[in-house]
Amino acid sequence: MDFVGKDPLRRDGPRKLTGDERYIDDIDLPGCLHGVTLRSTIAYGRIRAIRFDSAFPWDQCVIAKAQDIPGENFVTLIEKDQPLLASDKIMHPMEPILLMAHQDRALAYAALEHIHVDYETLEPVYAIKDSLAVRQKLFGASNIFKEFHVEKGSLDDGWSRSQVIIEGVYRVPHQEQAYIENNGMAAYIDDKGVLTVIGSLQCPYYVHKALKQMFRLDDGHVRVIQAATGGGFGGKEDYPSLIAGHAALLAMKARRPVKIIYDRQEDMAATTKRHPALIHHKTGLTRDGKLVAQDIDITMDGGAYATLSSVVLSRATLHATGPYTCPNVRVRSRVVATNTPPNGAFRGFGAPQTLFAAELHFEKIAKVLGKDPLALKRANLYRKGSITLTGQRLQDSVGATEVIDRTLGASRYQQKRKAFERWNKDARKPTWRGIGLAIVHHGAGFTGSGEVYLASRAAVSIDKEAKFEILAASTEIGQGTQTVLAQIVADTLKVPLARVDVPLPDTNHVPDSGPTVASRTCMVVGGLLKRAAQDLKSQATKALGRVPKNPTDWRRAARILCGDNPRRRFETSYKKPAHVEWDDATYKGDAYGVYSYGAAAVEVEVDKTTYAVQATRLTTAQDIGKAIHPRLAKGQMIGGLAQGIGYALLEYPIFKDGRMVNAQLTNYIIPTAADIPPMVAYIIEKPYRDGPFGAKGVGELPMDITAPAIAAAIHHATGRLITSLPILPEDILNAMHPQKEQV
Repeated sequence: MDFVGKDPLRRDGPRKLTGDERYIDDIDLPGCLHGVTLRSTIAYGRIRAIRFDSAFPWDQCVIAKAQDIPGENFVTLIEKDQPLLASDKIMHPMEPILLMAHQDRALAYAALEHIHVDYETLEPVYAIKDSLAVRQKLFGASNIFKEFHVEKGSLDDGWSRSQVIIEGVYRVPHQEQAYIENNGMAAYIDDKGVLTVIGSLQCPYYVHKALKQMFRLDDGHVRVIQAATGGGFGGKEDYPSLIAGHAALLAMKARRPVKIIYDRQEDMAATTKRHPALIHHKTGLTRDGKLVAQDIDITMDGGAYATLSSVVLSRATLHATGPYTCPNVRVRSRVVATNTPPNGAFRGFGAPQTLFAAELHFEKIAKVLGKDPLALKRANLYRKGSITLTGQRLQDSVGATEVIDRTLGASRYQQKRKAFERWNKDARKPTWRGIGLAIVHHGAGFTGSGEVYLASRAAVSIDKEAKFEILAASTEIGQGTQTVLAQIVADTLKVPLARVDVPLPDTNHVPDSGPTVASRTCMVVGGLLKRAAQDLKSQATKALGRVPKNPTDWRRAARILCGDNPRRRFETSYKKPAHVEWDDATYKGDAYGVYSYGAAAVEVEVDKTTYAVQATRLTTAQDIGKAIHPRLAKGQMIGGLAQGIGYALLEYPIFKDGRMVNAQLTNYIIPTAADIPPMVAYIIEKPYRDGPFGAKGVGELPMDITAPAIAAAIHHATGRLITSLPILPEDILNAMHPQKEQV
């Protein structure tokens, strides 16, 4: 292969490096107004009246309310429960109530101070336990958005065969995506009467679908264009539909372009976060540590509206056992409503929460049994032929053992474990040292029949000069999509990489290839494009009478293929792999076509005076099938591990009365270069038969590993198992000295 497995310059790199890239805030729209949002100041209640100061020059402003929405007042996603604008009931702080636009952005924000809302306040629910206790409080019949109940074998048989039963409770918090570029969208009506929105987003067709419903428009009267996007991590999966609707409503009323750009505080306070979760494990084992029974109970906090909670909960449920086989398992899960801003997707959506609990529970099991946690994990680890919670037999690309072996060897895990134990026995040392290991799996692509339901399409086109264009709705959000997809197509066609263009998605030009989520872009969309390119090459070979091998051949074939048209398009749609069988009703079968696997060993030092934790080295190996672009793949691995350090040690979202009170990067602490230790990343290639050139998913897997590995390392260093995140110095202090008075 000429390009797959190599590291060509990334397509978007030069523009970003030189500052030439144009994000939504850089795009000039003549006559553009600046939109702002009036938001609720209470967590739960009803709007009684909205009052406007009479002295303010409202004639200079455009104001839009819920009554101005021409279609349904819902943001279409999975459920129709979240309004575009609150018309009566307030369900969470920062809920949008009305919109205002002015040609001067500063005056637009100033105008908000002259609008007053009178409320009838109701008693809110902020915590998971309270939502479960008052099931009929918020949503009539139930506060539960979604539930799953999945069983394998017989728990009764499992408990009867268990020689040891161990229980544990694990808690994980909200986490802010902290993308570099804040949310922003612009909207205008073009000269053909088409509602056009452009902005920072992950999923153009999500926005397209939502706008059609809000404004009662057909496909031909809505256009969505992705601007260069400065990161997403799931936070720009569904929320841009809301901002796009706001900008579009103002633009329709003003008959002028409107741009809405959030500042950092509004972005952090109003948009979705990772779901907090409370996870209970009850595990039966033999005395030598073989799993016999697992009973896992998961409750997640969805916030005020359902958004993507059902798919987050689904993945959380399916990953709850960790990459371990057990004959008798029950997983019960639910996501509940609270009067807090809705939670949504964040890298790994659901899996980091339950994999943290699964890995930490093995630490607890090892402590109770007096055994080495690594030996226990190895004894129960997935291998080829293992059967998962849903009855899926793992037959293809199972790299769990390989990632452990590479990580152990490269990190010198066993030697360092012994060396750190000797270090910690010396009371004169200023720190405790520890090393922890975590092993995880991550299903690539949508769960179960999700990909069949999406019915994604992608295309490759050719013009008369034999220049090729990739047509897909998959977005470049910093992960290298443009480069990787071009590599797949160029190598399939055997043409120079420079002749393959990958434009930013525009729903007027690209088919719906599904959302840019779930580690599916390379594996699923790349697979579609490989098939489309194969079709193009086959037709070119037929037209030319031989396989095109040089530019002259391709130009001759291109002119035959295009005929009287400037371009010829070759499109393909998703086909379920023959080996995948899934039953949505029973939640049985092949939950994912394949899993990726990862292991990480993290070394830490814990200061004996301040109890501050410093990660000092991180070694990882990850099985991602074939690495299309190894350097970009390692970048994804290292970036995800860095976010995991924040999740484990630093990111402490504080909520008061349902509102995030530390919604600034000055007091919501994310990792900087000073917090990131030296990292060594190894790619393990266990090719997947249905992935392009054998590729599997890589983007989310790294997020799953770091937090449990760090918690395990702190356990090794201090002897204290801390089962909630983030692990702050005061948590270690309390664990070491439960009765010690704090200043």
